[in-house]
Amino acid sequence: MQVSNELAALMNKAIAKEVEASMQYLWQSILWAGVKGHATKDELKAFSDEERGHAEEIADRLYYLGGIPERGLHVSMAQVPIGDDLDARLAIDAKNEQATIDLYNQIIEQCIADGDKTTEYMFREILKDEEHHHDVITTLQEED
Repeated sequence: MQVSNELAALMNKAIAKEVEASMQYLWQSILWAGVKGHATKDELKAFSDEERGHAEEIADRLYYLGGIPERGLHVSMAQVPIGDDLDARLAIDAKNEQATIDLYNQIIEQCIADGDKTTEYMFREILKDEEHHHDVITTLQEED
C-alpha cells in the first residue's frame, strides 16, 4: 500500500504535534510547583512518554507506507507553550489535546477514504489515549 499525499501530510502534522506535546508535558512535569503541581507532575511525565511513543509509532507507519517523516521537523523549546502556572498549563494542554483529537478524527476519515484500515485502526487506538489525556486534564481543571 502506498500512502496518499493527503494522508502523508496529515501524518507528518501528527508527528509534529506529538513531538511538541511530549516536550510540553516533559517540561511541565519538571517545572511543577505547589501541592497541585506535585499531584500532577507524574501524570504529565507519563503523558510525555506516551506522546513520544505515538510520534514513533506514526513515523514508523508512515515510513512503512512509503512516506518519509519530514526531516525538516523542528520543534524549538521556545515554540512550545508551557504556561506560567498550573491553571495556564492545563488550559494550554486541554486546547492542544482537543486540537489533536480533531486532527486524528480527520486522519481517520482520510484513512477511510484511502481504504487504509490498518492506519485507521492505529489512529483509533492513539485517539483513545488522546481522549484520556483530555479527560484527565479537564478533570484537573475542575475545582470541586
